[in-house]
Amino acid sequence: MVRPAGGRDDGRPDATRADSRVDAHHHVWDLSVRDQPWITGEALRPLRRDFLLAELEPQARAAGVHHTVVVQTVPDERETAELLRLAAGPGLAAAVVGWADLTDPAIAERLAALRELPGGRRLAGIRHQVQDEPDPRWLCRPDVRRGLRAVAEAGLVYELLVTPTQLPAAVQTAAALPGCRFVLDHLGKPPVASGALRPWADDLARLAALPHVECKLSGLVTEADWQHWTVEGMRPYAEHAFRLFGPDRILFGSDWPVCTLAAEYAAVVGVAEQLSATLSQTERAAVFAGNARRVYGLERQVPSRQSPSDQ
Repeated sequence: MVRPAGGRDDGRPDATRADSRVDAHHHVWDLSVRDQPWITGEALRPLRRDFLLAELEPQARAAGVHHTVVVQTVPDERETAELLRLAAGPGLAAAVVGWADLTDPAIAERLAALRELPGGRRLAGIRHQVQDEPDPRWLCRPDVRRGLRAVAEAGLVYELLVTPTQLPAAVQTAAALPGCRFVLDHLGKPPVASGALRPWADDLARLAALPHVECKLSGLVTEADWQHWTVEGMRPYAEHAFRLFGPDRILFGSDWPVCTLAAEYAAVVGVAEQLSATLSQTERAAVFAGNARRVYGLERQVPSRQSPSDQ
């Protein structure tokens, strides 16, 4: 039985606890509030229901997770506003990676407006579903890069949700924008199910050579065979990422509830623990907490008590 761990009176644990893990990547949605048009077809049918923070919380606390970063799922600023309100309230969510139209000429003003919303100071990053763009070089478009500069100037990170075929464009864009901090989601979605390493491995090496790029150890179970995955099948991809980025630039993320297509939350945490088992205690602490705190500024964003401005 999963038992919720105890929290503080306001439901928000201490951000400085040495044993506090951070889940740097998960989602929530309430289909009665906002549809998720990407959930289509028989394979994704298990995701066609509400997934709320209240469902995640006991599972996360049982795994030692005391903070999370909630990430957008649809290209709609209204969803970002909803996530900011969620992160401002009690519970695990401490920071938000939202969405804004990078190609909007007024992108700087849009980002400023998001910051003014209830919970706006919880905004830590911006993401777009680049994986759904038909142009593999979408990230190289001048209007997109202009938007990325605005994200950097706003002090936000930009999360790269790309497929292996889009990694070369991600490399070129990140190299062209050294002032922007990038976080690569899901190790760039390597082809775990097929067992292939290249060209993904070579492109990841080029991206990791850029010091302003971080990487999330997340999403591997759904890149593997959902029914027959093994930790050993994922190990070559994780080990390659650890060699390239080092444990000081890799962040653990569950990708809940998408991960439930292949594994429950506790199993995903267990996979990450096994893949990082050869690291030192200090290095594991960085992967499971410290790196996310640094990248998303959690110490700055999570007060000892909720402030009135968050209400």
